[in-house]
Amino acid sequence: MRLTEFWERMREQFGAGYAESLAKDQVLAQLGGRTITEALEAGEPVRQVWRAVCEAFEVQARHR
Repeated sequence: MRLTEFWERMREQFGAGYAESLAKDQVLAQLGGRTITEALEAGEPVRQVWRAVCEAFEVQARHR
């Protein structure tokens, strides 16, 4: 998964305004206690970060 696809999915799932805020502010245990943005900046694989988001926010299987 490319980073552009990740952000497209984030906007589709959470809305354009909230997706960025969520990524900067929400700490996820699945990402080692980091935010989505921190995990991406640390070089975590984009697909792994998306899976963590899906798990944390119970994203429906068809959107995963």
